[in-house]
Amino acid sequence: VQLTEQGIDKAERMFKIDNLYDVNNVDVISHINTALRAHVTLQRDVDYMVNNGEVLIVDQFTGRTMPGRRFSEGLHQAIEAKEGVKIQNESKTMASITFQNYFRMYNKLSGMTGTAKTEEEEFRNIYNMTVTQIPTNKPVQRVDKPDLIYISQKGKFDAVVQDVIEKHKAGQPVLLGTVAVETSEYISNLLKKNGVRHDVLNAKNHEREADIVA
Repeated sequence: VQLTEQGIDKAERMFKIDNLYDVNNVDVISHINTALRAHVTLQRDVDYMVNNGEVLIVDQFTGRTMPGRRFSEGLHQAIEAKEGVKIQNESKTMASITFQNYFRMYNKLSGMTGTAKTEEEEFRNIYNMTVTQIPTNKPVQRVDKPDLIYISQKGKFDAVVQDVIEKHKAGQPVLLGTVAVETSEYISNLLKKNGVRHDVLNAKNHEREADIVA
């Protein structure tokens, strides 16, 4: 996302400068681009959420909030301004290290997860670790069906809800996974409209995970 010619003219009038892209205005254009990113590319309840007057980053892989983590280079402050909450001082990183380098500082590494086999190459190349696959206690009854492709997002979600309704009538429990809070709430509303009772677990109520899953 970037300023249009009209946007550049407006910015120059607002900041009373002749050339927005002059070397002396580097900080100004940097702040403008950061504000644009906060307003246009980052979405509430997708990339972040607001809770008790605080902007919390949402992990794109787990869907959980990351308390204490903040976007850098003024982006977090731009989001706080966008959402009308108190703007906190920008934090400064004194030192940083990647997860890979941090874990390699340990003499011994071990772990257990249900997804290690798919990342076997990374464990071998980065950590010099082998992955041992433990067979299931009972034969897997899951049936993996081919992917379905829809011409629209609405068509996809309507089909998902219809599938849930059919399985719900048969007494079969269903678990739906989404990558965004916004999507989970959208599907939840569709299920409510169709009278399907359900629980929603996302970054907004992750503290209830044990109760919901149980």
